[in-house]
Amino acid sequence: MARSKRGARTSAPKQAGGARAALIKGLNEDLAGELGAIVQYLIYAAKTTGPFRPELSQFFLKEVPDEQGHAQFLSNKIVALGGEPTTTPRPTPAAADNHTMLMKVLEAERRAMADYTKRARQAEAYGDKGLQVQLENIITDETGHFEETERILREWPM
Repeated sequence: MARSKRGARTSAPKQAGGARAALIKGLNEDLAGELGAIVQYLIYAAKTTGPFRPELSQFFLKEVPDEQGHAQFLSNKIVALGGEPTTTPRPTPAAADNHTMLMKVLEAERRAMADYTKRARQAEAYGDKGLQVQLENIITDETGHFEETERILREWPM
């Protein structure tokens, strides 16, 4: 058995600390992505123009509560694991027009799906089934966002 800083016996193997640190680091990367997504959706909602402005603005704004919920979950989990949640969002990609904004959202959702898939595997390896399931649920949300954005772009006038 390992000993904690206070000399108490712990049953956690030494490698669990490294796995936990890696998981916290990854969750913080995901949190930065969610914080960035919130900013991205808010800014893009404000920047939409043209005849589709009302619909696109609402499309972007309706995604914010989902991303905020993901960010809150990640923050809570990071703290529960003994980490410190990041406060730095991933940068918002510049986009000058509606089509570019939608393409940037599509890229961000694709990355989120890949990142969360990786993180779910990390949670499984770490032995946190609850986290694994919650991350899989977030993958479902992100997949829905991706598919909806893709459907908007399918018939986009060029």
